[in-house]
Amino acid sequence: MLIRKIEVFLRHTRMPATKFGRLATKDPRFVLDLRMGRIPRPNTEKKVEHFMNEYRETANVYG
Repeated sequence: MLIRKIEVFLRHTRMPATKFGRLATKDPRFVLDLRMGRIPRPNTEKKVEHFMNEYRETANVYG
């Protein structure tokens, strides 16, 4: 599930959930909404996965 991947990413990067949402989807409530059961569209999932991969590459963060 996407939320599990995001939670691991947040722990490894120590990034606040609101900042992640803002950077990945321009929605600071994105992670909170996922935690509450929101199901993202396939395009949004791809966008978020891409953001996490790019961030890991540029920040040398693995997780």
